[in-house]
Order: sequence, then structure tokens, then C-alpha cells
Amino acid sequence: MSKTVAVIGQGAWGTALGNLLEQAGGRVLRLHHDDSLPEGVPAAVVLAVPAQRLRGTVSTLNLPAGVPLLIAAKGIERDTGLLLHEVAAALCPENPALMLSGPSFAANVMQGLPVALTLAGQGAEKLASLLNSRACRVYHSDDAIGVAVGGALKNVMAIGCGIAMGAGYGESARAALFTRGLAEMVRFGLALGARADTFLGLSGVGDMVLTATSPLSRNYAFGLRIGAGGGVDMSALTEGVATASAALHRAVILGVPLPITAAVAAIVTGETDVKQAVAQLLDRPAGKSEALS
Repeated sequence: MSKTVAVIGQGAWGTALGNLLEQAGGRVLRLHHDDSLPEGVPAAVVLAVPAQRLRGTVSTLNLPAGVPLLIAAKGIERDTGLLLHEVAAALCPENPALMLSGPSFAANVMQGLPVALTLAGQGAEKLASLLNSRACRVYHSDDAIGVAVGGALKNVMAIGCGIAMGAGYGESARAALFTRGLAEMVRFGLALGARADTFLGLSGVGDMVLTATSPLSRNYAFGLRIGAGGGVDMSALTEGVATASAALHRAVILGVPLPITAAVAAIVTGETDVKQAVAQLLDRPAGKSEALS
């Protein structure tokens, strides 16, 4: 297999992934989202663009059949409710679309600190070798749906946990939101065809531990600011904002309740305030199952 990989998107995460690929012995073509692919067939194309720009970027690609797309963004498309690998598959049906996810801050990766990721989709086991190095361990999975849902909804839950801490509700409240948020993630994923055990892995609880507890997380920091009364800064690149409304759109079709996601969406759009949202969550009737209701 050629080890030339094109990385589209040169923000912090795209730059960090390019470094990982080079550390694994590959040749990296570093491209911006509006650059054209040069001549030649890469082993893979890594898409490290914001989730809501993925459609526009993929639609401009002119790849031979069979070249895999590794999607390193985390979110759900706002206008359609589609998971990101579903967007790519609809536009490039002859190119396998895989999800790359897991607990990873770009700053840590740039420092050469150890990181573990999950690559999910057709050919994941073989493609994992592109990223495996002394600093990066890549696990493979065939559950692209679960990995996509975990990577997307953990951003929503991170906003919620940040709001709770910023508003002074304390770490016990954050732990409750974290746990119930994980149950919400599993419920949504199962309805889409994911496996429950995927959410106990790196792209589920692993990524939530990182994103929903650290101020280095954009989504958590966004929530902290709202909870502390700082208002909603919609200019920030906070993937969880668009994902919350997109997940709700699809959940309604599926008949799946997502109360925490709904609360976050209502707060960031100004439909309710933090105190009202918390009161509504606490007033929900007890469910039949602590794990999934």
C-alpha cells in the first residue's frame, strides 16, 4: 500500500494528524479545504475540516474508486441530521468512508504525548497502520455508526457539563449529566444501528472523559462561559452547538428521547435559561431503566 496520505484541513487537528502520519512513516500532503488534490493516487484522504463544512469539501473531491476517506471531524450535519460518514458515503459511494475518533487534544498530539484512537469502517484494520506509531495506538472497529455518534454527542454533553460547572451546580451534578448523557448517547446510537459496547470504548466514554471535564475542550469551555453568565459566543468553533439541534431533528424521526441534548439546544438558542433547563430535567418522570431511560 502507498503510504502517501492527503490531509485536508490545516487547523490544529489537521496539523496534528499530519504529524502523526509522518511519525508513522508516511508521506503527507497537507492541503487546505479549498485546495485541489495533486496528481497521483493517495493511500487515503483524511478530512480534518469542521463538521458543517464536510459536505462542501467532499463534494469537490475527484478521487478514483476505492480510495478511503478518513473523517476526523466530530458532529452531525445540521440541515440533514446525517452522521458524517453518511454524508461522505452519499457523495462518494465508491470510496469507503471511515470514522477516526477518540480522546485527543491537538496540543497533546503536537507535543508527542501518547494518544489512542479508534478507526471504524470498511478496511479499518489495514488502514490503522497509517497512524500507528510509538506515540499513537489505533484500535479498529466495524461500528462506524457508534464511533460517529460517540464523537458527535460527546460534544453536546461537554457543553452541558460545562454549563453545570460554570453555574456552580458542582461536580456531583456534572457526574450525573455525564452518566445520563452517556445513556442518551447509547440510546440514540442503538436506534441508528450501533452496538452498545462501542460507547464503552475510546470514541464513547473515553472521549467524554476528556471533553466533558477539561477547560482545554472548546465545548466544555463554551458551556463554562454560558453557565457563569458570560452569554453565548456563536462565533466560536463549537461543534456541539450545531450537533445538538441536528441530533434532535433525527431523534424525533426515530422516536428517541434526548432530554439533555434538548436542554443544551434550548439554552444555546436562548429558548430557555440554565435554571429552567435544570428544573425541567429534574422534573422528568422516573424511567423504567436507569441505564437507558
